[in-house]
Amino acid sequence: MTAGVRDEPGSRTVHLDGDGVRLAADRWEPTGPDRRGAVVLLHGGGQTRHSWRHTARRLAAAGWTVLALDLRGHGDSEWSPDGDYTLDAHVADLRSVTGTLDKPPVLIGASLGGMTSLLASGTDPCLARGLVLVDVTPTTERAGTSAVTRFMRAGQEGFPSLEAVADAVAAYNPHRPRPRDPRGLLKNLRRRAGRWYWHWDPRLVDERQTAPETLSANERRARAAARDLAVPTMLVRGAGSDVVSPAGARELLELVPDAWYVEVDGTGHMVAGDDNDVFTGSLLDFMEHVAVGAAAGTGRPEGRP
Repeated sequence: MTAGVRDEPGSRTVHLDGDGVRLAADRWEPTGPDRRGAVVLLHGGGQTRHSWRHTARRLAAAGWTVLALDLRGHGDSEWSPDGDYTLDAHVADLRSVTGTLDKPPVLIGASLGGMTSLLASGTDPCLARGLVLVDVTPTTERAGTSAVTRFMRAGQEGFPSLEAVADAVAAYNPHRPRPRDPRGLLKNLRRRAGRWYWHWDPRLVDERQTAPETLSANERRARAAARDLAVPTMLVRGAGSDVVSPAGARELLELVPDAWYVEVDGTGHMVAGDDNDVFTGSLLDFMEHVAVGAAAGTGRPEGRP
């Protein structure tokens, strides 16, 4: 279920109490003279905290204390005893984590992590001081989300070799260069009975989590949460995303009129990893805006979808 925990360079690994599960996280301390506050990074479904390592280092260098979490059922965090991977379960975990911090953090979430952050922030105005949504909006494209689900289900029988894993990743992300050395995938894999398996609990993508009625209910809740947001917010969209369409982005910006919007060319749904420098540069601009307590909507980029 879990494996040996590996520190990212420059960080230390900690374990935090979620809602009935133990969560693994990497913690970076500020490396410069500034002390801006805390940031919590939440990855997408099927990812791990390691997907944030470049962003986390940049944030720490800018004066932020950074916690990059493995969501329940992912990476080195515990699997849910009863297979509960509903949004409510993820939100409850996030509330537990933020409750350990001295002050409300900025929440930065990609895909599933972003939806979790949106619901938590929209229903509790004191939970966070800022919100960044990375390629996630209340309305998502079912073709794109179904592709993610198919990819996660396709590996449930395991892989005979690292090369086979690399082939599966390359087929899912054809616009990304295939890794020259598949050993870089090891942090996302577990070895059992001579085969390689993804790190996540297979129950993450069972019918309970992915049924159309569940997705529709989640979208309705996300719209309501977006209307109630009371913190500075930024939406980042990969220009080639198959999960967030321009129409979905426009809907979010209508619900949150003061939100910043950044569209990153040449990227897809995995925008934070596809073009990390562009993404992180825009993120740092927004974080400075939050740090100085600027009014919502001021200083935002002019671009809209």
